[in-house]
Amino acid sequence: MGTVMDIYDPELYVDGPIHEMFAELRRTQPVYWQDMPGEPGYWAILTHADVAHVARNPLLFSAEREGVILENQPPERLEQTRNMLLMMDPPRHTEYRRPLAEHFKARVIGEMEDRVRELTRQLLENVDGDVEFVHDIAGVLPSQVVGGLFGIPAADWSDIRQWAEQSTSQQDPELIGDFDVTAEMTKMAVYAIQFAMARRAQEPQADLTSLILAGEFGGKAMSDLEFGSFFTQLVIAGNDTTKTMLSSGLELLLRHPDQLAALRADAALIPGAVEEILRYANPLHYFRRTATADTEIRGVPIKAGDKVAMWYTSANRDEDVFIEPQRFDIRRNPNPHLSFGLAQHFCLGVHLARMEGRIFFEELLARFPGIEQTGGSRRIRSNLNNGLKSLPLRLTR
Repeated sequence: MGTVMDIYDPELYVDGPIHEMFAELRRTQPVYWQDMPGEPGYWAILTHADVAHVARNPLLFSAEREGVILENQPPERLEQTRNMLLMMDPPRHTEYRRPLAEHFKARVIGEMEDRVRELTRQLLENVDGDVEFVHDIAGVLPSQVVGGLFGIPAADWSDIRQWAEQSTSQQDPELIGDFDVTAEMTKMAVYAIQFAMARRAQEPQADLTSLILAGEFGGKAMSDLEFGSFFTQLVIAGNDTTKTMLSSGLELLLRHPDQLAALRADAALIPGAVEEILRYANPLHYFRRTATADTEIRGVPIKAGDKVAMWYTSANRDEDVFIEPQRFDIRRNPNPHLSFGLAQHFCLGVHLARMEGRIFFEELLARFPGIEQTGGSRRIRSNLNNGLKSLPLRLTR
């Protein structure tokens, strides 16, 4: 029996990911059993190869059966999330994803470049001096981009952003406050359902909402209720992870001034820097699956019904895959990080996320020769979300 460590407690992640623990476990117990308070524990899958194995076998490791977070959800909450792509297994996942995939291809997303650049410029135009970067800047852009993608009225963008942020802050008492997650998620779904109903009564527009409402999913049109779940997931996914990429990315560059200087000198390095930011500060620590049959990983028996967590924060620092994995290096190549997932559930919005990151850093660095941190950053208390909740900066033109 190896050493027993705790990698579950959300409090552990307030000071940053527990990379030393993960490195030790990859070496000694790469398939690691972790107990949980008040419910069954889970198998933490810690190496790159094993995370890939779980991701590539969706019928053996199901997202649909019990969802994608470690805590078992009450049946009504699971039911609410059944129509999120994230929670579907094949063949249903394939039927729902395929009609959408066309609209997220690199070529189609590339046509949005001017619009994303314009939004970024407008956002940065009004900034000069002291800002709280996470909420004042990094959190604003993705909700505008996703809002525009769906054709949501600009007046509603801030509501959508708030729902998205709070839905992913459930383990942080300061961020969640007295927010009732189920009630608020329901509000967001109701908004989406009403939005779909209103849009059905209008002429189709050149946006994702019209495409989805006109499309066929699993051989039939999507109901307003299904659209509600779908919309909720795409908005949350597009908002929170991008906010984290931008804020964690800038903090990393400030901690590595030589690499920040290299980006300022040569903007062609920015796409590679975005990939390294995603590897080094992946926005999500893990996603869960549930084993549907008895199996084993690395000789460790896993029983049907066991929780299995694909731990990206560990896999992205796997010594067998990355040279000097604990080093941040914007020129790292190749960089096969797993932050966008893998196989069937590979991130639908990957081209959009990469483009937002590239444009954002191009515009930010071109506009502000002076970027300095004016106080300590603070991290979200969470074993799921690997992000900052505040980053005080002074930006000077």
